[in-house]
Parts: sequence; C-alpha cells; structure tokens
Amino acid sequence: MQHNEEKRQEVEQRLLDLLQASGKAYDMNRIQDAMSLAIAAHAGQKRKSGEEYVCHPLHVACLLVEIGMDSEAVIAALLHDVVEDTQVELPAIAARFGETVAELVDGVTKITKMNFSTREEQQAENVRKMLLAMSRDIRVMIIKLADRLHNMRTSDGWDPQKQRDKARETMDIYAPLAHRLGIRAIKEELEDLSLRVLDPIAYKEIEDNLALRADGRAAFLADIQQRIQERLAEYGIQAHMSGRVKSIAGIYRKMYMKGHAFEEIYDIYAVRVILDSVNDCYNALGLVHEMFRPLPNRFKDYISTPKPNMYQSLHTTVVGKEKLPFEVQIRTRDMHHTAEYGIAAHWKYKVGFQKKDKLEERLAWIRQFIENQKDVDDAEDIVRSIKTDLDIEDVFVFTPKGDVLTLPVGSTVIDFAYSIHTAVGHRMVGAKVDGRIVPLDYRVKTGEIVEILTTSAADHGPSRDWLNIVHTGEARNKIRSWFKNERREENIRTGRAELERELARNYIRLPEDKMEAFLLEQSRKQHCATLDDFFAAIGYGGVLISRILPRMKEEYQRIQKEEHVAARVVTPPSVPQKKGSHSEGVIIDQLDDCLVKFAQCCNPVPGDAIIGFITRGNGVSIHRCDCTNVPRDLETAANRERWVSVKWEKDISTEFDANLHIVAHDSTNLLLKLATLLAGLHIPVHSLNARDQGSGATVTMTIAVNSVEHLRSVIQRLEQVQGVDLVQRATM
Repeated sequence: MQHNEEKRQEVEQRLLDLLQASGKAYDMNRIQDAMSLAIAAHAGQKRKSGEEYVCHPLHVACLLVEIGMDSEAVIAALLHDVVEDTQVELPAIAARFGETVAELVDGVTKITKMNFSTREEQQAENVRKMLLAMSRDIRVMIIKLADRLHNMRTSDGWDPQKQRDKARETMDIYAPLAHRLGIRAIKEELEDLSLRVLDPIAYKEIEDNLALRADGRAAFLADIQQRIQERLAEYGIQAHMSGRVKSIAGIYRKMYMKGHAFEEIYDIYAVRVILDSVNDCYNALGLVHEMFRPLPNRFKDYISTPKPNMYQSLHTTVVGKEKLPFEVQIRTRDMHHTAEYGIAAHWKYKVGFQKKDKLEERLAWIRQFIENQKDVDDAEDIVRSIKTDLDIEDVFVFTPKGDVLTLPVGSTVIDFAYSIHTAVGHRMVGAKVDGRIVPLDYRVKTGEIVEILTTSAADHGPSRDWLNIVHTGEARNKIRSWFKNERREENIRTGRAELERELARNYIRLPEDKMEAFLLEQSRKQHCATLDDFFAAIGYGGVLISRILPRMKEEYQRIQKEEHVAARVVTPPSVPQKKGSHSEGVIIDQLDDCLVKFAQCCNPVPGDAIIGFITRGNGVSIHRCDCTNVPRDLETAANRERWVSVKWEKDISTEFDANLHIVAHDSTNLLLKLATLLAGLHIPVHSLNARDQGSGATVTMTIAVNSVEHLRSVIQRLEQVQGVDLVQRATM
C-alpha cells in the first residue's frame, strides 16, 4: 500500500514538473483541483498491475503536456475515466470545470465505451460517433490517443487474447488516426507496441539487428552530423543536428510486407538538419548533395508539397565514403515541431496561435470522411475505409493543371477521378497517365500526371465492376451511392440473383414460405424495411453477402436442427398395415414387391429416420424425415396418401452415398490431404469438387458409407485435417 502511494505521488510530481518546465501559462489552480478530484474519485480502485488506478489518468495528462496541449485538455485527461468508473456525474464536472471540459470528458467516455470487434453490429455507429466527436473538437481524439498509448505501454497485465485484440485495434484504428493528425511520436510508439504483441518473433529479429549495429551507428551518425554542421557553418548557416533511427514497425513494413532485406532499407538511419528558414533548407540541400552522392529517385520535397497531416521536410538519400546509404531530413524549427506533434503543435487555443494556420481547413478531412461513410451500414467496411483512406503511406499525383492530389498507396485512376469530384468519377470513360492511355485498374504513383477522360452523356454512370477495382472508401461509397439512387430496379434484380446463387452454393434451402420469413429476418438485421430494400442493398453493394453469409448459415443450421428434432415425432398418416416388402435394405409397409430408390436431395443412409413417397412410375422414393421436401405436418399435406411408413432392415451390407460440404481456411495440398485420409479409411469417393476462394477453399464430395454412425466417424476424422474449419452433411 505504501509503495503504491509513493508511486502515485511520484507521477503527480512528474506532472507538476512538466507543467512548470513547459513555460506555458497553464491554469495551475484548475489542474490541481482536477488532480484532487481524480485522486478522491478513484480512491480504492486498482489496475491489473496492482497500482492505484489514478496513476493512469495522471500518466495520460503527462503525455498531453509533453506534446503541448492546453489546460482544458490536461484537465479532461485527469478526469476522463471518472464519469465511467466512479460516482462523479457529468453535470458536476461542467459546474466545477466548465462546459468545454465536460464535453471533452463526455467525448472521450463515449469513445472508450466502443468495441471495435468486427463481430459487433453497432461498430459502424460507434466509429461514426468517434469521428463526429473528433470533428467537433479534435482534442477528444488526442486525449484518446494518449490514453491508448499508456494502456499499450502497460498491457502486460492483460490476458494474451485481450493483448492481441487491443493491438490489432490499435494498429487498424488508432495508429492511422495518429498518423493523419501528424503526431509522429505517438503513432510510431503505438505501432511498435502493437507489433511486439502481434508478431513478437519479427519484432525481436529487427530489435536484435538494430542492437548489433548500435555502437557503430552512433559513431557513424555523430561523424556525419559534425561534417554537415561544419560545412553549413562555412556558408553562414546555423543548424541544429540530430540523428534518427527508423521505427521497428517502419522497418517491418519494408522487410516483411515489401520483401526487402535489412541491408536494403536505406532510410534506417537519418540525420535531421533543423534550420531557421525555408531558404536555408534549400541551400543546405545543395551543400549536402555536394558532400555526398545522392541516390537516384530518392529525393522528396514535402516543403512545396506538404503531406495531408501537415508534415513538411526535404528528404534525400545519399551515400558517403563509407558506402553506407543514409537519409538526410532538412526542415525549419516550426516544421520540426509540427513533424513531431502534428495537430497538437497547431492547436488553436495555444499561446501565440496565428489565424493564418487555418486549423479548420486542416481538419476538413474528418468531415469529408464522415460524409463519405453516411450510407455505409457494414462495420467492417468503415474500418477498412479508415485503414485505406488514412493509410500510413501516400502518393502525390498531379492533375494536368499542376494541382497536387494526395491518395493512399494502391489507389487507382478511378480513385483519382472521384477525389477530384463525384461527377468526374461518374462520367469517367478512361484515363491517361503521363500522356498514355492506361487501364482503369492502373495504380497511380508519386509524380505522375493523371488526366481523366469523361463523357458528356448525362445518363452515363459507373460500372459495378469498379467496386472491385477501387482502393479508397471515398470512391467505393460514391459508386454505391450512385447505384443506390439511380438503379433501384436493377439493384433489386441483381441483388436477388446474387443472393439466390450464394444460398444455392452454400446449400441453404427452405420451402418458399419459410425462405421468405428467413430472408425477412436477415433483412431486418441489416436495417432494411422490406425484402426489396434488402435485395437493392445487396445489388448496389451496401450489404456484402460475404459478410452476412456466416450469420445466415448459423441461423439456417439452427432452424434445421430444430426441425430435425421435430421430425423425429413425424409419423405417416394412420392406415391399415400390411406385411411390408423389403428392397435395397428398406422395409416398406402397405406395398409388396415395389421398386425402391433413395432420394438424391437428402441421400439417406442406415440409421437416419426415413419416410417413403409413392412416385408415379418410379416406385417409392426414400427420404430422410428432416429433408426439406418432406412436409412437417403430413396430416394436412398435399398427396398425404402417398407418404408411407418405411424402416431399415436390421442387417444391411449395402453401401450408400452421402454428400459432404467442407470449408477450409488453408487450401495448401487440401485435396491431397483429404484423398489420403479417405484412402486410408477405405472410403470410396464417387465425386469430388473444389473451389478456391482466395485464402481458403470449399470442397463438395460424395462418399460411400454403410450407416449414419460410419458417416459420423468419417466426418470426425475429416474435421481433424489441418486447415479444415467445417465438415457437414450436405444436400444436393
């Protein structure tokens, strides 16, 4: 207890020291009042690590002071958990600290309650709420980023699964947002902490590589800095020098995602040259190129063309006499401050803020992103848009007039067209890159000049195929919106056909009346009022079948299971019984010496509950009682007199066909593994079909078994094959 109190007091003192050392006019009385309230409200609460809970908001407040946030943000950070975790209510905070602080605390509390698991139906709305809170006051997200950073620093107290979930969420959502806000220090640490959890082996390999070169690197960078500084001084340019080592996550992206060896990454080491003016930056660039040999195509001018997150700097990669390539980053002091702290460095409430910073214009991307997502209901789609539209890497592409557009890496010429204007995208018929015609799936690169070819036809619109080509959520949502508004009848037809095809492919079959009720239930889950709305949403891409199909399968299997239980009590209509005949292992009441065939719609095997149907000219067709073609209520069914009672003989030596449906997440040597297993079990295979589905595969097969128990044992063995997720009995 004494140790925890000392630890809390230590963090308190650190916060006070940071506030004093900042040199800014913080409202110390209100901040100390907030600190006292947080300590009192969280009294007795502990974190998983055992330390006092209040240490967490104190650490978050320290992070905000370090990046230069204002008094309201620091106070809100101290109180960001009191509404959710203690008896303190929001009106009390508003009365004591003002409406601004209360709104910040409320915004952070709402975001904290979000669950970014893609299985949650409310995820789309939660992400929208987060973006809306950001658009009203960007400090909400900056506080949340600091909160997440401290949680990731102390994640060792979580169980392994929670660590992985939070790391994935951080990498997918919070790191891209920190990147777009330009807060490099937080973005890189969030990525590194997440990577350490998600791929610890690769993280350790990179860490060891850096450690092996640490001593030599320090000496190398120190020598380079000294040489550059002395050369600049000869020309009267005063510079502050520093060295930089690329983040582990940044190295990881190049090694494991782009296939580079560690030695092939030229910007692992960088020298930063920080100067007083933009003119000094370009003069210094010329001197650096005189001293060292620049590598071709490795120069980037982010001063004349800033990144969307306000980053400005000159980057060039050069080689010295040591034959070791290194990057030189040249920027002014203001640019360096912005590079480190992004939007926090330009906060409009800070002392000395200048209106020419146009902060509101710099945050316009948030409102644009919200506008692009307003018609999207699928949670995974919104998260995917965050990951693409706020990508860590960008390309800079020119229009024929010389304007520069910034797009995520991987964007196509269609994405470029929609980034210019919605109407340009809708009327696009082709594109030229650097004067030559390119296909519509061409991915643009930095420095290219792109010209969009359009038609004047008023009724021209995008193609549905574009949805599979575009990379950005902005373009995808504008295309969907066009189809939603302009092609409703076509959408309904397309959506109905696509859904029926997928249901048939996945063996989801129900009688017509039951199918309609089944689909209505699915449509309600997608917030569609009618089946036509549901079909239309599928048609224009607002609802993706690949996303809803797993849930539909689960619901269908539940219905089938319930009906299977009910089928056990189904009996044929009561009629006078005769001594039955038997054929093919089946005893049939009422009839003598008749032809027997087993229905291919359900392929019954010995052990299944069965029933017979007298066909016209083809004898008796034997069905499983849970077959979709068997009425649940035989007393009221049409042709009730043609349903007859049947049963299996006691001793049957005949083999029977059974259909299986197999889903696998790994298609590597899948058919070989399945065939080898079945051959070892001496199971005849009459048919085998496989469909590759990208990262996985589905397999349908017909095998021969002698009983339902035999079939179950085969299914159990197939389920043990590496890569197989599901094995189930199928209908044809």
